[in-house]
Amino acid sequence: MLDTHARKYVQPIFTYSAKWLLKLGLSANQVTVIAFIIGSYTGFFIYWDMPFIALFALWFSGFLDVVDGSMARLTKPSPFGTVMDVTFDRIVEISVILGLAFRYPDVMWALLLLSVSIIVSMTIFLTVGAVTEKQGMKSFYYQAGIAERTEGFVLFSIMILFPSILLWSTLLFFAIELFTGMQRFLEAKKILS
Repeated sequence: MLDTHARKYVQPIFTYSAKWLLKLGLSANQVTVIAFIIGSYTGFFIYWDMPFIALFALWFSGFLDVVDGSMARLTKPSPFGTVMDVTFDRIVEISVILGLAFRYPDVMWALLLLSVSIIVSMTIFLTVGAVTEKQGMKSFYYQAGIAERTEGFVLFSIMILFPSILLWSTLLFFAIELFTGMQRFLEAKKILS
């Protein structure tokens, strides 16, 4: 929801950063890899009880993840860049979930449910993107939902910073992801019927 509706307000920051990184000689795919490397360490920082470093790694990788898309649109987007981007985003999320699960094994079952809801929601999202003829700003149809990447980062941040409510914040995230999956499924029925 925030990615879809608030992006226009912060896009100038991403565009400026994209132009600056392009001037440095970096490509969009290189920035995608840098974002992936930084973000994938988030789970390790969580496990090692370094929540503020984990938060920085998560959000900085997310920032670079948006900037790489802006870089691609300023140059030439590549289909493989899209594959890397979507795949690496999921690995960063897996890193967060695994870091939390190993740090707080008593809520591992809830984190497993969250993982399932993300898999279901992303399956719908990616399948609709693959089979629809519509195309948005990205190289595939971007199906908006109540939980997009920014909402996920906000919820992950709450989970990382407030382990005393980890179970409840995980279950809230699970419910929001399930709702988003149902929302996308019903939209897919309208688009593809």
